[in-house]
Amino acid sequence: MTKIELEAAAFRRLVSHLQERTDVQNIDLMNLAGFCRNCLSKWYAEAANESGLDLSKDDARERVYGMPYDEWKAQYQTPLPEDQ
Repeated sequence: MTKIELEAAAFRRLVSHLQERTDVQNIDLMNLAGFCRNCLSKWYAEAANESGLDLSKDDARERVYGMPYDEWKAQYQTPLPEDQ
């Protein structure tokens, strides 16, 4: 495998893991790791656009979340604690 193939496999594994771990909120990821699913989808869209592919923010989010963002929020996002 090439470096790019390995990086792509690791990326797919990360996205799959985040799709499975719907209990982990984006705010938790931001607080602990400094990035979240939204960051990842933004980076994905930027990379696509820099490569000449037209990929919207919503399409990138759907690829990272595994479903439309509004649907994910409705099903899995919990209210923010008042101290955050």
